[in-house]
Amino acid sequence: MNLLIFEGDELLGRRLILSGRRARHLLKVLRVEPGHTVRVGMVNGPVGSGLVITLGANTVTLEVTLEQKPVCDLHVELILALPRPIMLQRILKQATVLGVRRFYLIRSRRVEKSFFQSPVLAAEKIRELFVEGMEQGMDTWLPEVSIHKQFKPFAQEVLPQVEGTGIIAHPRVETPLAGLDVPGKERKPLLLAVGPEGGWNDFELDMFADQGFIPFTMGNRILHVDTATVALLAQLQLLYDLQNL
Repeated sequence: MNLLIFEGDELLGRRLILSGRRARHLLKVLRVEPGHTVRVGMVNGPVGSGLVITLGANTVTLEVTLEQKPVCDLHVELILALPRPIMLQRILKQATVLGVRRFYLIRSRRVEKSFFQSPVLAAEKIRELFVEGMEQGMDTWLPEVSIHKQFKPFAQEVLPQVEGTGIIAHPRVETPLAGLDVPGKERKPLLLAVGPEGGWNDFELDMFADQGFIPFTMGNRILHVDTATVALLAQLQLLYDLQNL
């Protein structure tokens, strides 16, 4: 836990009384004592420090000082063909660590219907994974998520309402990611579409193309979806940093 995350309505003035998982981490892992400070952040708000005031058997009371809100220069929204639940858990957490601001979890031809019945899609489980990613990445932005069980309505009705520059990963094209001049362009969101293990079919690619999405390849190696997503997000951040030196 690199950043202790809390909700704004948990504050009583400047006092934050913790119990449960967060208190156990402070008590058992960090072994805090009165007078120690920890890094804290309010959901969708600023970060700062928490001064340990008192300890209980299972509680910790902090006096919180908030200083500034984290800055995100590269705004990425991830359109993800719903993967297997175990992969989805990894992606939701790691993509949050890497700064994804919104997730669109969609159905494609090669996505099994049963994936949409997974308990990983429960709102409380998704939030838990997001918070873990925020704690690791030291960010207070709580991502948004929407679930779309039909591809065509998503492509025709949702995508036209989404602002940003769209790019879509697909192995059977020639343009490499490095050849796209998209990160940070006009400060608009970047919409990254990542397909299922078997890739997008031609109909799906055409639908994305109709909405202005630019296809690119990561090379000859075929990666698992969770690996590909993390690699892509890291590469996009590097491209953004290089273009904004």
